[in-house]
Amino acid sequence: MTPIVGFAEETDAPLPPLEAARTMYVPEGFNVTLFAGEPDVRQPIGFCIDDRGRLWVAEAYNYPNHGTTPSAQSPSNRELNDRILIFEDVDGDGRFDKRTVFYDELNYVTGIEVGFGGAWVMSPPYFYFIADRDRDDVPDGEPQVLLDGFGNHANSHNLANGFAWGPDGWLYGTHGRTNYSLLGKPGTPDEERIHYDGGVYRYHPVRHVWEPFADGTTNPWGIDFDDFGQGFVCNCVNPHLFHVIQGAHYEPWRNRAASQYTYRRIDTIADHLHFTGVADVRDGIGSPEEDDLGGGHAHCGTMVYLGDGWPDRYRNTVFMNNIHGKRVNNDILKRLGSGYTASHGPDLMKSQDSWFMGVTIMYGPDGSVFVSDWSDTGECHSVKNTQRDTGRIFKISYGQPAVVRQDVSELADDELVALQLHNNDWWVRHARRVLQERAASGHDMTEVNDSLRAMFNEQTEVPRKLRALWALHVTGGLDEGSLSQQLGHESEYIRAWVVRLLSDRKTLSPAILDRFVELAATGDSPLVRLHLASALQSLPAEQRWPIAEALVTRAEDAGDANLPLMIWYGIEPLVHDDLDRFVRLAATAKIPLVRQHIARRVAELTP
Repeated sequence: MTPIVGFAEETDAPLPPLEAARTMYVPEGFNVTLFAGEPDVRQPIGFCIDDRGRLWVAEAYNYPNHGTTPSAQSPSNRELNDRILIFEDVDGDGRFDKRTVFYDELNYVTGIEVGFGGAWVMSPPYFYFIADRDRDDVPDGEPQVLLDGFGNHANSHNLANGFAWGPDGWLYGTHGRTNYSLLGKPGTPDEERIHYDGGVYRYHPVRHVWEPFADGTTNPWGIDFDDFGQGFVCNCVNPHLFHVIQGAHYEPWRNRAASQYTYRRIDTIADHLHFTGVADVRDGIGSPEEDDLGGGHAHCGTMVYLGDGWPDRYRNTVFMNNIHGKRVNNDILKRLGSGYTASHGPDLMKSQDSWFMGVTIMYGPDGSVFVSDWSDTGECHSVKNTQRDTGRIFKISYGQPAVVRQDVSELADDELVALQLHNNDWWVRHARRVLQERAASGHDMTEVNDSLRAMFNEQTEVPRKLRALWALHVTGGLDEGSLSQQLGHESEYIRAWVVRLLSDRKTLSPAILDRFVELAATGDSPLVRLHLASALQSLPAEQRWPIAEALVTRAEDAGDANLPLMIWYGIEPLVHDDLDRFVRLAATAKIPLVRQHIARRVAELTP
């Protein structure tokens, strides 16, 4: 298609759905088709893809009228309830053929994921599980409230939202900064609830444990992982991309108590902006200069492309919807020290429809990518919803992808293991989660784990070895002994993940603690030291000290974007454990920022 110059002209109505798909600009070799459009789908706030390749779509029809009960606008009219719909492309032509209403009594839905026999739904203040264990697309009963207290008190759009299954078997979610949450199981007294200011969190689907993972940014919306299991989120306002580090605190601070003693917070990894208005981010909206930079300051949805349907140059690069720019941006990731930097790549798609407002972006089983379009004239600084009757889901393909029909959940154990080597990570992730489900149900995983261990030993590519490691983890195939053997692995990514999996156990054996200290003191990888710094926050005080005392001596980390701050975040609570030892850290530290922050923190204790 011919490239478009400038922004799409504002119109009183959106382009018809098919016309909107036909006129999108994409690079040569790509094409855009309409998967679903109004009236079949309206206000799609998010979607996920199930083991059969079907899209489960959350319709946020109530926005911006957030309340605590369904039908906040009109209790007698189910048409005004938020809904979960299932769309299936039966004939493989890229457009849905079958549409099912799964559940239609939600209010203010913001996120959806499926697995473990049902749908996981975020609908602040509630986090639901809607069971469908017989897989007949009819809920088995009323939704189960797993947690309540997710904030919806401050505004309509800066709150808990979408989900993604992590490589470690946890369900990850993102959470806006304005609506803080007081989380607990239903009936939990206020004084026993968890105060959460926003960022990235995770929930374990088997143990039913919630925990914060990282703190900050403004309004992160969408999380995804690269071939090495590193997470990334885009931000709906201001700096647009962050490397998700366990225990990190990100800019901007916004006077949140959770970051009171962090003093400084980790910045965006992007080396560029998609907007011109530095003093006021809205100044450049619609200008040619902003168009050249990428379209605007507001982003939504995060996808690290790991599919097999696009050219190889896109793999491990990040895609996000640019709300004001009516397009999909592409950032190029590169390692830098303990983390990453991200440079601006050519935009993947640009819409000629002035109503286009992309929210979720996700690759599917054939390697093509689905993009949801909120389709509205309101923008990210407004709570208004000008209408509720439009919405689209587009499919971006390269060439003509082969038709894929396979229910992953019906595959045999050995077939699921074999899928860990598939070039399209969609298959890898779904197969890993199905194996996790089987392990959680009591299924004998002996042969599975034997095969995965052989895979880990035989594969030479690090991403494939990591896949075997993650699958072993979620199926219970890793004990401390087998993990500890890999602390000396030649790949820093594997060593880093072993540190993370061991520290997730919240306490270390004396032998493992000694190995952590050794890696902190003499290891050659800043990535591994970053994971050791993250581990500090998971461990009891007596095990933090020796690791911290080794990390602060690494002068080569003084200029790293992450390590000085992550070390500080891990040691700051120790001021209350042993003040003298805390002060001695400043004397031995060879990282100036750590010394400065220790001095500041001690000074603040002085009456």
